[in-house]
Amino acid sequence: MNIQIKLAIIAILIVIPLSSFAVSGTNSNIQFTITDNSKLQVISSFNPLHEFSQNVGMQKIDATLLVPIGVEPHDWEPTIKDVQQMQASDIIVINGIGFENWVDKISDENYQGTIVDTSNKILVKLEEEHNSKDPHIWLIPGNAKIQVQNIATAFSNADPENQQYYESNAQKYIQKLDLLDSKIRNELSGCATDFITLHDAFSYFADEYDLNQHVIISSTDSHGEATAKTLANIISTAKKLDIQIIFGEDDADVRTSQIIADDIGGNVLVLSTMEISSDETYISKMNQNLENLKEALC
Repeated sequence: MNIQIKLAIIAILIVIPLSSFAVSGTNSNIQFTITDNSKLQVISSFNPLHEFSQNVGMQKIDATLLVPIGVEPHDWEPTIKDVQQMQASDIIVINGIGFENWVDKISDENYQGTIVDTSNKILVKLEEEHNSKDPHIWLIPGNAKIQVQNIATAFSNADPENQQYYESNAQKYIQKLDLLDSKIRNELSGCATDFITLHDAFSYFADEYDLNQHVIISSTDSHGEATAKTLANIISTAKKLDIQIIFGEDDADVRTSQIIADDIGGNVLVLSTMEISSDETYISKMNQNLENLKEALC
């Protein structure tokens, strides 16, 4: 009996310090979380904007990519968990122009943070055939620069103490975009101008660099279908203009482009819209697009 009492006392003496440690450990974790949350909590709708946000915010933000890798943003709808994550954020960075069809739902949920529409101050093109706005603004460096600046302004407004930090980072990245723009302009200069893409995603690019985009699917939505008539028309255009390369996209089935290429005895290359996330950077993907365009046009 004495041994049992001794064992009980020993057990109590062990449990009390452990309990104290657990409590203090919990408090420590809470403190760490609070410190971590002193950073701006930033959620970006898809990969280019996520990269822009990271380049502007760097160590001063916690950046989260909303649409998972491998998922087409047009198809994506937020889960309850996604909505909860967005509600807990300080800033949600979107492309705008209807690209994020879920954004109104977040506004309706009385979101307390800031939704940054990066299309602000960008001249938006109208898709003539369907009388809708073309959301593919990020596909030219000139527009990407405006998006980066819109993000920097939003970060500065939310965290004024670090305004200089955000603005400095933005300017450094904008300089890289200026170099990219000059490279595209110089290397496509003097080349042919007509190219064929799967869908109407490169109108901004074509206008900026004096090119003529011909599309298989006359829509800014890559999920449209090509009819026998549209295929016949684009094959006729390719033959008339002596086009040997048909462009597919990295986020769409290339079989439609391949049908046309086979008919004209040509090849298929990729022009990336960068809508689906990858490990490559915005600038590296734009350089890949440039190299493929040079192979087709120069």
